[in-house]
Amino acid sequence: MDRGSVDDTCWRLDRSFVHLNHGSYGACPVPVLDAQDGWRDDLERDPTGFFTGGYFAALDAARERLASFVGADPAGLVFVPNATTGVNAVLRSWERRLTRGDEILVTDHTYAACRNVVDATAARTGARVVVARLPFPVASAGDVVEAVVRAAGPRSRLALVDHVTSSTALMVPVAAIVDALEPAVAVLVDGAHAPGMVPLDLDRLGASYVVGNCHKWLCAPKGAGYLWARTDHREGLEPVVISHGWNGRSRGNPNRLHELFDWPGTFDPSAWLAVPDAIDTVGGLRLGGWPEVMASNRALALAGRDIVCDALGIDPPCPDELIGAMAAAPMPAGAGGAAEDLRRWLREVHRIVVAVSPWPGPGGRLVRWSAQQYNHLGDYERLGAALAAAPTRTTG
Repeated sequence: MDRGSVDDTCWRLDRSFVHLNHGSYGACPVPVLDAQDGWRDDLERDPTGFFTGGYFAALDAARERLASFVGADPAGLVFVPNATTGVNAVLRSWERRLTRGDEILVTDHTYAACRNVVDATAARTGARVVVARLPFPVASAGDVVEAVVRAAGPRSRLALVDHVTSSTALMVPVAAIVDALEPAVAVLVDGAHAPGMVPLDLDRLGASYVVGNCHKWLCAPKGAGYLWARTDHREGLEPVVISHGWNGRSRGNPNRLHELFDWPGTFDPSAWLAVPDAIDTVGGLRLGGWPEVMASNRALALAGRDIVCDALGIDPPCPDELIGAMAAAPMPAGAGGAAEDLRRWLREVHRIVVAVSPWPGPGGRLVRWSAQQYNHLGDYERLGAALAAAPTRTTG
């Protein structure tokens, strides 16, 4: 739990800060950055040879490793820059199917950027956005499932469900939701936080689509994410950027999905190609490999939650079963001022980097912290002490 066996030099983090916001932007280990630099060197040494020679073979190899890690058929898996890009691809592809009055189901915990994608799609198609209200604080996983399923109706066509919610850090029981909604309602799982936080088996999950980020808990370079589609939803799925693959001229691949997504134009693919190095590097930080990495991060997140909630004098806002490698708690009313003021005060005065967001509930703000291999129990003790001492105003 104290992480004494983990080599902190694996990370380039500025140690004058306590970094408790891994969930937002990740942090890439030095060996993975070195591997990315190696791919860039190969590219720049012979750009023509790289893109016309070994690029597609290297991409296929990276896809195979990632597919194995997330339990997915590689034929349905493509790289994208991030999960939001994947959500855009799915929603854009659905525009031709949606008609006025059809419903797109989201929750009130849906990531704001992805909610924007849904709203834009609804505006273009005349579809209606239906919002399932998830309880928070929440008493059980069943309450989350019931809220989503209850919101679905006869005109529901597509549901966007977060696997791990961003602001509240709830690990949503997506398998139960998929079982309840599919195939009548196509489910798009926004798994931005899932790969590297929880074990995945996308083929068994049975959702229509799943997107994920590799730069968060997998600790790959920024710019690496994926989109996976079930066999019956691959035809007609198109990238946000149409390029040579549209008419089969990027690589002549009989897999239409790969043909469309693998070549978005001349770009730097080093983040995608370094994903296998991230899998190997982070999995190698613990003797038990990835299962131990995930379990130890979760244990630390739960221990940190207890420390922070005790410091604030509040009960944990959700049961342990809904916690992965992040946790969140509401701030008491008035303490610390507005969300952005509190976030800035924690960073500038206490040198603590943490996520703080507005929330329409008691106190009006949520503080969310992460647990990664570079964190220690003392980090959460420091956060709890700072939050307990937060003045009514943190700015002048």
